[in-house]
Amino acid sequence: MEHYKKIIEDIYAEVKSVEDIGTLANYIPELALVDANNFGINITNINNTSFGVGDFNKKFSIQSISKLLSLTLAYKLEGEKLWDRVDVEPSGNPFNSFLQLETDLGKPRNPFINSGAIVVCDILLSHLKNPKDDFLNFCREISNNINLNYSEKVTQSEKDSGFRNIAICNL
Repeated sequence: MEHYKKIIEDIYAEVKSVEDIGTLANYIPELALVDANNFGINITNINNTSFGVGDFNKKFSIQSISKLLSLTLAYKLEGEKLWDRVDVEPSGNPFNSFLQLETDLGKPRNPFINSGAIVVCDILLSHLKNPKDDFLNFCREISNNINLNYSEKVTQSEKDSGFRNIAICNL
C-alpha cells in the first residue's frame, strides 16, 4: 500500500493545485448545496486495506457513476441480449438529449446517456424482485462496503426536478 500511498498523494497534490473552473450542478437543487471545495481520493486494495487523502471520508453523490454500476448488474442478468435495447455508440450530444433519441428511433445510443440509463433501469426492474434493495446490495457487495447507501434528500431533489428524464421516458 505504501507504493500506492505516494501515487495517491502526488495525484491529489497535482489536481488540488489546478484552478477549478467548474460549477456545481444546480439543475438538481440538493447538489447545488454541496461545498465546491470538497475533494478526496481513496483506494482500497483486494485485501481491504485503505488509504485516503483530502475529504475522502465525506459522503458524496456519485450521480452518473451509478450508470456503470447499473449496467454491470443489467449485463450480469441479461448478457448480450442487453444490446438489443441499448446501443454502444458514442453520442456526441448532451447526456439528456431528446434529439439523439428521436434520431435513433427510440433506441438509446449508449447506456451512459440518460435515455440509455433509463432503459438499463427498466431491465433491472423487470428482473429484480426488490429493485431498490437488490441494486443497493449489489453495489455494497462489489464495493465491499456494507455502509454504502443513497441519499433520500438527493433522491427527492432529483424527482422534484427531473422533468427532462420523465419526458425522455415518454418519448
